[in-house]
Amino acid sequence: MKLIIGHMYPDLLNLYGDKGNIITLKKRCEWRGIDVEIENITVNTITNFTDIDILFLGGGSDREQKIVSEDLIFNRGKNLRSAIEDGLTVLSICGGYQLLGKYYQTADGKKFYGIGALDIFTVASNNRMIDNLIIETNINNKKFKMVGFENHSGKTYLGNIKSLGSVILGNGNNGEDKTEGAVYKNTYGTYLHGPVLPKNPEFADILIINALQKKYGISEIEPLDNLFENLTKNTLIKRFIKNKSWTLL
Repeated sequence: MKLIIGHMYPDLLNLYGDKGNIITLKKRCEWRGIDVEIENITVNTITNFTDIDILFLGGGSDREQKIVSEDLIFNRGKNLRSAIEDGLTVLSICGGYQLLGKYYQTADGKKFYGIGALDIFTVASNNRMIDNLIIETNINNKKFKMVGFENHSGKTYLGNIKSLGSVILGNGNNGEDKTEGAVYKNTYGTYLHGPVLPKNPEFADILIINALQKKYGISEIEPLDNLFENLTKNTLIKRFIKNKSWTLL
């Protein structure tokens, strides 16, 4: 078996060490005997998304997002929307998450349009939402907590679309409605940086299973020993909650 992971705009959307998500997917596949090929997708790359099994978009600044927005709309939007509708497994983080939506509006009122694959829109606020982030999620009937770090000024609002999870600690999508991220078919958007997948192995495996299901009809994979990953996640959750409680005293 072989999975092709597409890394979109690694030169432009790569804040907060989010390349670690690619490394995590690759290693968790290889530990199970699944071959992996990484395909970097840049503004100069001609890509057929039907050849990609898992697609990753990271975060970037407003300058990088403007470049990416133009490339997505004029060169890739139609094909990427079609692939998402067809069940392509996608992980999008922060800026990449925003650009899969309808638009991102800057503080001075300018709009960077997304491809409209997700029923969301984002509006810049005057205050950055910088915090440790804990959410509770339920994906494919698996309920678990996820942990990471958020750093964004954009407030994202969901339309007719399911959130990735409910905020336990932090701001999430907008700091108002306790939602974090979004899920549509096999596409996931989130503000969880850090990167998200090394600390949340259940989520990484869901992406792998989704891709294998679509390509090979396989719905189960060999379990891995996640002892150290889960110890890390649980330690962070306890520390974040303790520190937040201490701050509030």
